[in-house]
Amino acid sequence: MTRFLTLDDVAEELAISRSQAYALVRNGTLPAMKVGGRGQWRVERSRLEQWIDQAHADTHRFVTDHPFTGQLDDEAE
Repeated sequence: MTRFLTLDDVAEELAISRSQAYALVRNGTLPAMKVGGRGQWRVERSRLEQWIDQAHADTHRFVTDHPFTGQLDDEAE
């Protein structure tokens, strides 16, 4: 298992597009670094795993704080 992932690898792991993975990196949501003469982005596998764990925790907190009432937000207005 490699230590560093390309944006294509990250996109595959998260089942998102490469452009979405790039956006996560560029807006600072997902820690990454540029390597090589062409400055290609790399995400450390352990950082991706930490990010995924945090996303799970954030989602759990959101769901707990905002229980589903069976009514969509659009219907509440």
